[in-house]
Order: sequence, then C-alpha cells, then structure tokens
Amino acid sequence: MHEECGVFGIISSSYAPLAKDVYYGLYALQHRGQESCGMVVNRDGVFFSHKDLGEVSSVFDEKILDDLPEAQVAVGHVRYSTTGGDNRNNCQPMQVNHQKGKMALAHNGNISNAYELRTELELGGAIFHSTSDTEIIAYLVTRERLSHPSIEEAVLATIPHLDGAFSLVLMSATKLIAVRDPHGFRPLCYGKTTDGGYVVASESCALEAIGAEFIRDIKPGEVMVFSRDVKASKNKSTDDPTIRINSYSAHIEKKEKKTCIFEYIYFSRPDSVIDGISVHEARMRAGRILAREDAMRYNADIVIGVPDSGLDAALGYANASGIPYGIGLIKNKYIGRTFISPTQKERANQVRIKLNPVRSTIEGKRIILIDDSIVRGTTSAHIVKLLRDAGAKEIHMRISSPPFLHPCFYGTDIDSEENLIACHHSEEEIARIIGVDSLHYLPLKSLQELINNNHFCNACFSGDYPTKIPENTAKSRFEEPLTI
Repeated sequence: MHEECGVFGIISSSYAPLAKDVYYGLYALQHRGQESCGMVVNRDGVFFSHKDLGEVSSVFDEKILDDLPEAQVAVGHVRYSTTGGDNRNNCQPMQVNHQKGKMALAHNGNISNAYELRTELELGGAIFHSTSDTEIIAYLVTRERLSHPSIEEAVLATIPHLDGAFSLVLMSATKLIAVRDPHGFRPLCYGKTTDGGYVVASESCALEAIGAEFIRDIKPGEVMVFSRDVKASKNKSTDDPTIRINSYSAHIEKKEKKTCIFEYIYFSRPDSVIDGISVHEARMRAGRILAREDAMRYNADIVIGVPDSGLDAALGYANASGIPYGIGLIKNKYIGRTFISPTQKERANQVRIKLNPVRSTIEGKRIILIDDSIVRGTTSAHIVKLLRDAGAKEIHMRISSPPFLHPCFYGTDIDSEENLIACHHSEEEIARIIGVDSLHYLPLKSLQELINNNHFCNACFSGDYPTKIPENTAKSRFEEPLTI
C-alpha cells in the first residue's frame, strides 16, 4: 500500500518503437525499485502490456520488446513496496477499461488517506484486486470520468480527494498526462525527444538515457496534458505540431512546496537534477557540513563512503577536511539496494554479498566512514564488521542525514518508531551497538543548507508533517496493521 517507485511516460507524433525507450528509461530508474516493473504501449488506442516481478533486465528481454508493437504513447513503472506484498497484482502500470475508454496509470508516492478512500469505494461497491493505493487513484479517476467530458478534467476533479504524495503518469487513447501533487513531495520532470515527442519521468537521468532534452520540472500541483492531434498526424505537415501541451493548476488548492529531502540524500541518482538542484552537489554539501562540524577530522587517515549514495558525501567531507579520499568498499553492481528490499531477512542476506572491503586501503588506518543514513542499524553493523575484519584501526562513522525519529507516510520506507534505532538509543549507544569508535549525524538545522532553500519535507527527522497523519496504518501506532 505504500511504495517508492519510478514512473516514465512517452508520447510520439507517429508510430515508433516506444517499448525500447521505456525500457531504457526504466533501466535508468531501476534504483527507485527492484521488486517489479512493467510497461503499457498504446497503438491507435489498443493497449499492449507486459509486467512482472523482478528487475527491468529480468522482466524484459529482446523478444518481449520486439513483440510489443510500434506505438504512439507508452508508460512504464518500477516499484518496490514498503508494506504491501510482492503480489503480481501490485505490478504497475495499472490498466482500466471503462465505458469512456481505456486508461493506464503509473504512480510514485503514497496516498496517506488511502484507508478512508478505499473504505468509501468498497462501501459503494468497488472491488479491489491489489493492495496498492494506485488502484484507489484509478477508481477515483474512473468515477470522475463519468461526469466530466475529458480525462484531464476527471484527473483535476480527483486530486482534491487525495492526501499525501503522488507523482502520476496516465495514458488514455490519445493523451499522456503527468500529475505532481500540490506539495511536490516526489520529483517529476519532462523533456523533448529528438523526433518531436515528449517524455515524462521521475528523474532527469531517465530523459538522458533516451537522448531527450530536459525542459523543466513539473510544478507542484501541476497537471500537464500531452495530446496527440490525430487529424494532424494523418495529414502531417512540417509546419504544424502534432502534439499539443496544456498545463492546468487553477482548480488545485495551492500548498507549500515540500519536496522530500531524502530524494537528495538517498533515493535519486547523483546525476539527476530535481527542482533545479543537483543531487550530486547536495550530497557533496552534506559531506562538507559534516567535516565542518567534526573535530575528529584531524585524527583520521582516510575518508571512505558506503556505495552508492554515501560516496558523494564522502568526497565532500574529504575535500573540506583535507583528509585523503579512498575507495574502501567495492559494491557488487548486480545486487539491489538493501534499504529497499522488502524484508529484513532479504536485506541481511544481500549485505553479505553486496560489499567487499579493499584491505590495502583500510588496513591499519583510522577511517572516517560516510553513509547516508541509519534506519534499523543492522546494515551498518555488518559494514563495520567488514572493515574491522579487514584491519581498520579505528572507524568513525558520519551520517549525511539527521537521525530517523519518525515514520514516513509519503512513500519512503521509514518504519514505525519501534523499529527505528535512533528512537531508542543515543549517538553513543548506537555507536556501541554497530561497533564504531564514534558516530555523528548531520545536524537537523543544516538540511536547509543542502539545497539552499527551506521548501522541503523533513518529517521523518523532525516529526513536522505537512499533512494530517493517517490513523489507519501500522506506522501511525494508533491501529493494528491494516489488513484487507
């Protein structure tokens, strides 16, 4: 029911092998989820799809991509769930067939009032086939479509019912629609392809993967509609565009922008740019802040980072402190990110084969070890043991985020407080538990410095939630875990 994902959509003025563009786009977004993936391509209003559990390279092969026809519109999705199961029914994009036409929907985020909405819909006769809140959005859009003349008007009418985080890509027979929630919790951007089409993606790195030109980020509360001009497509001239773009936001309540700060710290690829801010530069600044705040920097021999999202911060720390930067851990590139593996057992098993220490770099050294976060502490303890076994003399761990003290209700796998190590232990106690000589986090007050503004959500660190906290989730600790 709660997921952090990657979405991708593309529209062309003529028939094109869009399945391969979606494949490359999803491959670039693979870091946002490895549990499942899928795509739907649209040829003259007929939808063709393929989706399954697994990573992009295992779900799709050359034959599957070749079997999907050339099309004019397509959408894709990579997913991982935080509390939902790895049920194939939860794979996206989700498709809907109704009397006003077909729709395919891909969603990144978490609808915080999903329980209330689902209860309302079920009491009205709706039958759900998944545990994903994406299906709730699909039902609401379909319901509104019955009383509105266009799908974009149905989408605009749906948005006021939704609380929380949602970056959406929808596809109808002739349109590609991109939606970013009024707070802008999750990233979404668009660009132009070399053949005059348009592409929408969670991160700019996916645009670059297919050679598209980045235009801009989609604004919080904005609904962008890319429409194929069917008549112009059939009588194409070199002067008349065959794809129209319309932007809507007038009917959506204006809210304070609250982009998730963890997108910059961990989730997004370092080569992405979100709302005009380089993820790489934000992480470098985090490292520099840690060095500035850290007296230990004068008593260490080398700075190393935990791959991948700790590397940029480690480089920033090294540059600011003057301590040499070194490669101390090698990552097996064929193992997914342990933080977003669905179960604790899977996380533990993956860590054992994911990282290998470089003994020549760390043996006999006093090390500054930079990582992006500590959630439960198990991964950090294993990494520290790897370094100890490889001969590290001292290990001083520095975290490029503040301690997690509160659950996230906006699509990030920050668990309920009983499972967050920082809720129950001080820095000194956590240091002893994970086996380091010292531990310090990025100060909460320094988050603004990472992105040079204060338009971000840091609720998982501060408890300052931009929306009403949902009562009907296990994370809220008000109710038993939701079962349906």
